[in-house]
Amino acid sequence: MAKYIYPAVFTPGEGGSFSIDFPDIDGCFTCGDNLEDGIEMAKDALSLMLTHYEDEKRIIPAASAINDLTVKGDQFATYISCDTTVYRRLMNNIAVKKTLTIPAWLNETATAAGINFSQILQDALKEKLNIL
Repeated sequence: MAKYIYPAVFTPGEGGSFSIDFPDIDGCFTCGDNLEDGIEMAKDALSLMLTHYEDEKRIIPAASAINDLTVKGDQFATYISCDTTVYRRLMNNIAVKKTLTIPAWLNETATAAGINFSQILQDALKEKLNIL
């Protein structure tokens, strides 16, 4: 899991839309209704594909230099970045039930104080793991 930067080729379409292709990543392409949407969709497509590569233990291809890409007509190339660790958190935010044991007196005191055990555990784990 890591941060990546890859060049993408944007091809303008009708009504301000764009088709986006990542020449270094086979099968990685998307589109957007406008430039802003295209950039967001490109980040999502790149994150999804590289997360899949990581899960499948596939070799992550090297990124080309943007100047080595061939663009035609009104196409342009730009770098798109992604962080597969952040992407995994966003896509895998389902609740998981955990069973734990604490002393009865601590349970009674915390319950009386209206403590949310799940939130406290999440906060403590994030702090312990240095996760934002």
